[in-house]
Amino acid sequence: MSISTIAWKGITTRRALPLLRLLSTGPASTSSTATAVKKAPYKSTTTTTTQSSSTTTAKPKPVFSRTLNSALGNIPLETDSSKKLEENEEPVKPQEHDETNAVEEIDWYRSWHGVGSKPFGSPIQKALFQELSPDDIEIKPDGLIYLPEIKYRRILTKVFGAGGWGLVPRSETIVTPNLVTREYALICHGRLVSVARGEQDYFNENGIPTATEGCKSNALMRCCKDLGIGSELWDPVFIKKFKTTHCVDKFVEHVVTKKKKKIWLRKDRQVEYPYK
Repeated sequence: MSISTIAWKGITTRRALPLLRLLSTGPASTSSTATAVKKAPYKSTTTTTTQSSSTTTAKPKPVFSRTLNSALGNIPLETDSSKKLEENEEPVKPQEHDETNAVEEIDWYRSWHGVGSKPFGSPIQKALFQELSPDDIEIKPDGLIYLPEIKYRRILTKVFGAGGWGLVPRSETIVTPNLVTREYALICHGRLVSVARGEQDYFNENGIPTATEGCKSNALMRCCKDLGIGSELWDPVFIKKFKTTHCVDKFVEHVVTKKKKKIWLRKDRQVEYPYK
């Protein structure tokens, strides 16, 4: 019975195995041919597997920009090494708060930063409330006692240090036909401590620049009252005592107009021009 006959009758391969063994016992050429037929698929399969494995192993290398690779240390963006590089990078530390920079960022034209937040230290308070020396106090001809502006600046510099305080404008300069006024704020150690409006008279347009500086000095004097500097100058008891002890009033004559009037001056001073 031939193989085709067995297949035609629908005999299964398992039942046909004994018949195939009987048919295979024939001439040597037939067995060798069958063996070659069996080995051929094995060789071809091996060759195909080798080629496929070689194809799987050898992958084309990605091409990246030279500039970008050099910047990344020759690590492509698509590889896992780049992720590891990002994970190993140290986090950026936040910049420490700098008080100097904070002061520069504050808009003192509108801000009230630090006002009434906390008192200054005891050494600063003692220096601010220290009594004025009688030699530093002046008196105007009309009897008004005052502390020269330069003395206020010296006290502030002595207490807060050079550069530790400043006077900043809080409004535009207002110029009337005979008056200049502007609001200023006193800043000490990065904190707003006082706000005051300065005033200064002038008699002609050429005197406006000088009046502007006088307005600033007047505002500084008023701001210093809140710090306690020269607070006794507004004490009526101190004013009377100082004028009685250190000042005198005299009748003098104006050299040009020949008008007589009474003026105040310190006892250690002489009458000066235009009076005699």
